[in-house]
Amino acid sequence: MIDRIKSLGYAIEGIRTFFKTQHNAWIHLFAALIVLIAGILMNVNLNEWCWLVVSIGLVFITEMINTAVEFLTDLVSPQIHPLAKKVKDVSAAAVLIAAITSFIIGLIIFIPKFLTFDL
Repeated sequence: MIDRIKSLGYAIEGIRTFFKTQHNAWIHLFAALIVLIAGILMNVNLNEWCWLVVSIGLVFITEMINTAVEFLTDLVSPQIHPLAKKVKDVSAAAVLIAAITSFIIGLIIFIPKFLTFDL
């Protein structure tokens, strides 16, 4: 049981490190809050909420994995190296793909709602 509590503590520390060291984390958090507010205002249904939550999670997960890959790459290759650059570039590309995918899901959900939204 104590090991499980320690593991949770390590994960929470990872989240803290993520938000302390990554400015993109705050951009993603702001975007997620906008999506959540829009979802409430636009009365998204349960299925749409599931897609939005998965999309938000996908972006945060890929950004956190990207951060971990960058930290590890800096540890094993503190000097500039062409392969280290490729590792970081591909890792960053995963975040970009996740963000684009999430944006498209958001468009699919919200465009019809915006077209019929009454103030």
